[in-house]
Amino acid sequence: MELLKFNETFLPILEVLKDGKTIKGRDLVRIVEERFYSDLPKELLDQKTKSGDRLIANRITWGKSYLKKGELVHYPQRGYVQITEKGKTAKPENVSLDNIQSNVITFYEPENKSVSKTKIEGDASPQDLIDSGFEKIEREVKDELLSRLKEVDPYAFEKIILILLKKMGYGDFVETAKAGDGGIDGIINEDQLGLEKIYIQAKRYSENKVRETDIRNFIGAMSGDTRKGIFVTTSSFDEKAEAKARNAHHTIILLDGLKLVDLIYKFNVGVQTKNYYEVKIIDNDFFDSEQI
Repeated sequence: MELLKFNETFLPILEVLKDGKTIKGRDLVRIVEERFYSDLPKELLDQKTKSGDRLIANRITWGKSYLKKGELVHYPQRGYVQITEKGKTAKPENVSLDNIQSNVITFYEPENKSVSKTKIEGDASPQDLIDSGFEKIEREVKDELLSRLKEVDPYAFEKIILILLKKMGYGDFVETAKAGDGGIDGIINEDQLGLEKIYIQAKRYSENKVRETDIRNFIGAMSGDTRKGIFVTTSSFDEKAEAKARNAHHTIILLDGLKLVDLIYKFNVGVQTKNYYEVKIIDNDFFDSEQI
């Protein structure tokens, strides 16, 4: 199941406004969501845009904006919205993004008529286009991260994992000897005083999956001063390995390649910010303020 597209909010918005009453824009968003989308799964309702806004509210707001461009609703006073006569008489089959845009309604109407107008392609809102662009870049960076992790020296890979855990807020870490460490690649302190220890095992595999014997050996190498361990790999775990970790008396966290690059990306290990893009939106609080 996917969340509604912004143009799919056109009819619900008009339905809420059909009695002709003037209501606050914020109330409109809330009522549309409650009346038409409250039965959606919580994980969909909680989705956010890249800028942190609730995605469903963002799309309803864009729907309202486009209906205004199509003259199906108007703003009779600051912060309020009302249906127009055109909106009241519009047939549902004619209330579409294509029809609105074909009426010379565009996302950006330049004052200089020689400048070409920009139409929104498909059923993506401008926010959707921004988010999808960022998501594409993020996927490409994560793919490259995983490739690089599979190529680095095994000892360097172990150090990267310890650096990541340090950035995640764990205490100091200790690298174990490279020979005779009994399957332990590092030890980190869960707290600053070192009262709780977590043992680390890092396997840099290109294709091979981590097997049950690897998990068993890891558990066997953990000393009596800890019952917590993290097993990290650039590949994945087979079913028996996952079952062994799940049923162990110790608490064993498994991080496969996909989860690993998500964390590395999030905590800025081996990546850097190249550009910042500033996207401005209307400040509704400013325009709704009684001070202006």
